[in-house]
Amino acid sequence: MAIPCASLHFPSSSSLLLKASSFSSQFPPLLSPSHLFLTVCSRQTPTKSTNARNSNYTNNTGIAYLNYPVVVKAQTSSSSALSREPMLPPFNVLITGSTKGIGYALAKEFLKAGDNVIICSRSAERVESAVQRLREEFGEQRVWGTKCDVREGKDVKDLVAFAQESLKYIDIWINNAGSNAYSYKPLAEASDEDLIEVVTTNTLGLMICCREAIKMTLNQPRGGHIFNIDGAGSDGRPTPRFAAYGATKRSVVHLTKSLQAELRMQDVQNVVVHNLSPGMVTTDLLMSGATTKQAKFFINVLAEPAEVVAEYLVPNIRSIPANGSAKPTYIRFLTGVKAYSQIFSVK
Repeated sequence: MAIPCASLHFPSSSSLLLKASSFSSQFPPLLSPSHLFLTVCSRQTPTKSTNARNSNYTNNTGIAYLNYPVVVKAQTSSSSALSREPMLPPFNVLITGSTKGIGYALAKEFLKAGDNVIICSRSAERVESAVQRLREEFGEQRVWGTKCDVREGKDVKDLVAFAQESLKYIDIWINNAGSNAYSYKPLAEASDEDLIEVVTTNTLGLMICCREAIKMTLNQPRGGHIFNIDGAGSDGRPTPRFAAYGATKRSVVHLTKSLQAELRMQDVQNVVVHNLSPGMVTTDLLMSGATTKQAKFFINVLAEPAEVVAEYLVPNIRSIPANGSAKPTYIRFLTGVKAYSQIFSVK
């Protein structure tokens, strides 16, 4: 589960600075920085970035295509490019932390699209309940679930084995599991238990899941796409009252870039790692931090139900394997244009 990202950055775009310093420390997750920066996305599609460091492309849909140097090597019979099978729908999808919130909404949307879905959670009871509800709506042979604590390597290995037994392979793996320990307070007041919960779930858990997802998809003829969900702090802006969470979400973007670089170095072409940004989602995790009028205002203006966010994200996620794309992407729901228009349309 992700606390939404505070800032939205797109190459080749102009920035809008909204002063919010008078109540920054009271912000809920999305709005914690002393200044809320909303970058207005260019309406040209696509537009080449002037940032030589990233050399990225973006469009007005909230999808940024990340261009990296491609090393062309002579292909052999063992080359991933030669052994890759076309990835056609219906897709097999695995989502961690998917018994409630945005994870559950994503699962439902993939099922509506005709895909097969595996859900998981560290609570066996929540998994059983969620699977029962989804099977009542979509049938017995479309959804499976299992208990998995992403902080435990053995659990994630067991999740992979469960997926292979149930579906043979996974096309789309979404790392959604996350935690803020439902705690909003200065770091100096945080307990050891809360800090361990946040860091082991959001950082260690993500690393373990990425490791096992990459190992699994590397051995699949179809390859696979791995999506890491970001959150507040992922852009480097401060996150007062949930500093540990923000620090772990900053590491999500770095980890994704590092994994993309490792796969390029190994000339892997059938496994791609992406970032996914759901924006502000009206979940229990977000609402538990809305304690001021200002915070509630921005939530009312910018936050969307999980179902609305999933309706946007899932078609964009599915389009990547459907189009045979091997480029890393950063899919954002709450783009600068959307945030700008919503804030300034309030009367």
